[in-house]
Amino acid sequence: MSERKVPMVATSEIKNKAKREEVYGKQKLEKAKAKRQKRKDQKKEEDKNPELREARLRENIPATQENTREFDEAVIGDGDEEMAKEEEEDEFAQYFNGQAPKVLITTTPNAGKSTVSFVKELISVIPNLEYVKRGKKFELQKIIGFCKNREYTDLIVVTEDHKEPTHVTLIHLPEGPTAHFRLTRIKGGKEISGHARATSHYPELILNQFTTRLGHTIGRMFAALFPQVPEFQGRQVATFHNQRDFIFFRRHRYVFRSGKRVDLQEIGPRFTLRLRWLQKGLYDPANGEYEWMYKADLETSRRRVFL
Repeated sequence: MSERKVPMVATSEIKNKAKREEVYGKQKLEKAKAKRQKRKDQKKEEDKNPELREARLRENIPATQENTREFDEAVIGDGDEEMAKEEEEDEFAQYFNGQAPKVLITTTPNAGKSTVSFVKELISVIPNLEYVKRGKKFELQKIIGFCKNREYTDLIVVTEDHKEPTHVTLIHLPEGPTAHFRLTRIKGGKEISGHARATSHYPELILNQFTTRLGHTIGRMFAALFPQVPEFQGRQVATFHNQRDFIFFRRHRYVFRSGKRVDLQEIGPRFTLRLRWLQKGLYDPANGEYEWMYKADLETSRRRVFL
């Protein structure tokens, strides 16, 4: 394979600015020319011997933060029998065996328009979700008792700062656990260009890359909010995609264009969650037992993830 050598001159040693720029430009063109020639020569050789191309593609795996993540003993492999037995007896097992979820959502007292608007978006996403406006007199512990007495399976609390929604607390009833998330990057369905209209059909649910024990717990908390019998005629899909512990939510409708092609049309909303803490049992910030809590010193590397 022929390879052209590019004459290299240290441009930093050229004092004249015009000359320096001229030499740098020529060097840049020569590098690009040599690169193109190398690709042409490589293509000729691979056309003659296809095995060379297959070998190159096998070795040419780009390094990403997902495939270079630090080893974690908490990562659960496919077909983990121990985890399967635990899931058969955990707090969410009954919802995967046919029990319909009954979810209530509320906000901080006297919530602003942006927070109420976000709640309305969630009502269109999660079936059987009821919104109760919260007054100043209603403490969260009283609301939890109210939900337990009326056999709600989950409680969602959206909190705000400066009249903008900033956090989501998800409380699984009647015994917990409780998860608290930072909420960012909210975009309503009407703000999305070319968005589709939502229907009342139960959506299909995709949980992507919740690979650790902590991630499995969070994924099952999300799954327990949705009926386990999706209505396929609605062609709606709700996705929770975990990437580097940021959980991206999207909702789409899939459209069959032909026998082989399927297109996606986004419905909305969009938002991003990041877990701040997971507590065993019901919400009790003062005396509750924390299963996991985010701390800045945990981020020893960008390749270390927890979900």
